[in-house]
This record gives sequence, C-alpha cells and structure tokens, in this order.
Amino acid sequence: MKHREQAVDPSLPIVANRLKSFRLQKGWSQAELAARAGITRQAISAIEANQYLPVTGVALQLASALDCRVEDLFSLVKREETIVGPLIGRLQQSDNTASRARVKVSIVGRRVIVRPVQDMGELFPYVISADGYATVPGPSSGASVRVTLARDRQAIEREIWVAGCDPAVFLVGDYLHRQKDSSSVIGWNMGSRAALNALKRREVHVAGIHLYDPVTGESNVPFVRRWLKDSGYHLVTFASWEEGFLVRPGNPKSIRTVADLANPDVTLVNREEGSGARLLLDQRLRAAAIAPTLIRGYDHIVGSHFEVARAVAAHQADAGIGIRSAARHFGLDFIPLQTTRYDLVVPTPFFTSHPTLMRLFDTLTAKAFRQELAALGGYDTRETGKLQCLRPTSR
Repeated sequence: MKHREQAVDPSLPIVANRLKSFRLQKGWSQAELAARAGITRQAISAIEANQYLPVTGVALQLASALDCRVEDLFSLVKREETIVGPLIGRLQQSDNTASRARVKVSIVGRRVIVRPVQDMGELFPYVISADGYATVPGPSSGASVRVTLARDRQAIEREIWVAGCDPAVFLVGDYLHRQKDSSSVIGWNMGSRAALNALKRREVHVAGIHLYDPVTGESNVPFVRRWLKDSGYHLVTFASWEEGFLVRPGNPKSIRTVADLANPDVTLVNREEGSGARLLLDQRLRAAAIAPTLIRGYDHIVGSHFEVARAVAAHQADAGIGIRSAARHFGLDFIPLQTTRYDLVVPTPFFTSHPTLMRLFDTLTAKAFRQELAALGGYDTRETGKLQCLRPTSR
C-alpha cells in the first residue's frame, strides 16, 4: 500500500519534526517503524530528512505506532520575523556569542529605531529582555540594521519609550504590570534638552524634562514653546521635585551656595549641557558672577542624578547638583536650591495612535502610585497627572 507524501513548500510555516528522535527512543530502525505504521521505509526516511510532510492519515499512523500524539512528532514553528531600522549607538559583540548583539527596538509612529541593550544603562542588560538580535559586526550609528525579532512585534509596539533622567518612571511600568497590562515602560536616560531632541526626531514616545526659567518663574513650559515651536504636544506633570547640592554626610566642606564651589579645595561633579541640573548650576553661577573656569571639576561630566550621587559618595567629588531622592538613595546630605516640575512631553497624536500610552497617564493619577512615588523622598505628587497649558497667556 502506497501513501501520498506532501512536498515541502518553502512558503509554508516551518514544521518541527521529531520523528527520528521518537523512533530512536524506542530503539527501532526505520524499517521497524515502517512495518508498525504500515507505510514504506522510504517514506520514513524522506519524512525524517524533511523532504516530505506526511498527510494527516500517515501522521496519525506514526503517532499510534509510537504511542504519542501527532503534535509530539510534528508542530509548527513560527518563522523568524525581521525588522529594519536605523541604529543608535554601536553594536558590540559579547564574549559568549559568535555574531549576535542584543538590541531593543522602539516603534514610534511609523519609525523603527534600534538600540544596543548595553547602551541603555549599567543595569539595563540584566533586568530588561532584548527585543531581538542584530548581526555583529554591524553598521555604524545612523545606518540601517536588520534585527531578528525575539519577541512578538505587537508586544514591541506596546512598549512605551520615555527619554529623561527620572528613574522613577520605571515604577509606572511596574504598576501597569500589576494591573495585568502587557505594556512595558522603557526609560532611556538623558538630560532634558537631549530628551526633547529625541522626541522631535521621533525616537521616543515621551520626553521627561525639568527646566526652570527664573525670568517667568515657570517650569518647562517656556522651553517647550521655544524649542518645539508648535502646539502639537501635551505636557503632563509627573511630579515636582527638589534640586540642590548633593554632599557627603555632615557636609564636611560646608557647601551652601554656588560661591562655595569656587573654593580651591572643593571639587564638583557636573551634568552634561542641556540637562536641568546643568541649567540650574549655570544660572546660579551667572547670577553670582562666577566664571565656570573657577570651579574645579566643572568639566567632570556624568550622565544622571545617580551618577552624580555615586561620585560624591565615592569621594570622587565634594558636591554635585541633583535631586533629593538620589541623595537619599546614596545616604548623602542634601542642600536644597529650588523646586521644579518634572513634566512628560508627548506628541498629541500618540494619545490615540499608540495602543497603550493612555494607560501610562491613567496610572499617574492612581492614589497607590502617587503614595509610593512620594515615599521615595523629594517628590511632591499634588500635581501628578495634571495637564499643563502650553498656550501663551494673553497680557
């Protein structure tokens, strides 16, 4: 009796074929299995070599002879999906992989952005799974790179990318997960001006900023009006926080004002130009008529509030400007200078086009989230979730 076999069509889904493994577990030859299943040995050989797919009747006979289910022998394997987008950063080969680098993929509107995982922060590679893998060595930053996805594309589309310098944004993602929401919040650490630029380039969905204008007494709004130059954005408050000097316990160098930074025995750790902390420092130095060249360590640049705190705690600097929660986390003293809002800037179309972005802003207004944010120290949540007006007021 002859049985029909179906030639493998490359356009069909990939089938995982475990027939040979099950046959060998029984200790049978191809001829023995063929006799028990009532088909030819040549058919067994062709199926095991993935030259043919068995029709339903043959698959059932094989499963019966081997005392297992058809799906134990044959199952569909999802074809690898690839995606192409410009690379931000540099692909770096790890020691234990021959030619693949872990990457994150952000889908912002119609734009696809690829970032190496190792560029996202010191702990990021160990707490966030990769979206896919890119070939190493790869193209330079800005060039297109092809990524083999390790996750479902729809899951990647639900990710919310937030550029900014407040690590508390990860709490929002945790609260979304508690609500059994499949969204992920991915924080990309950078200063306020860089975050706005990333938003303008459509590399992220949200930019977090804290920029205080001493002329108007306003936080963020004057800078968004000036730098984004249109009304197609919403500004939502994450929290207000205190900014000031982070110093070692007991404040051994007696640092109280920017004038104290000019003392020759005081070393500063600074933030990058365009960050809110750098803006605050430069504003205070100008007001005190102190040249940056008089400040020892003015050119010692780090990229986050936590890095400022770590440098002070490690005695690499005597002071730096940061937020109270970072001082508290590292056991440092804090000398307050000003209170400003940390706002989230988001393009208006994303409120409706992104599948899960609105849930992030709904989470901000939840009482449990606001209580936990306040408990971090240095956060005022009375305006958390409030929509700020970007339209100029008439005078």
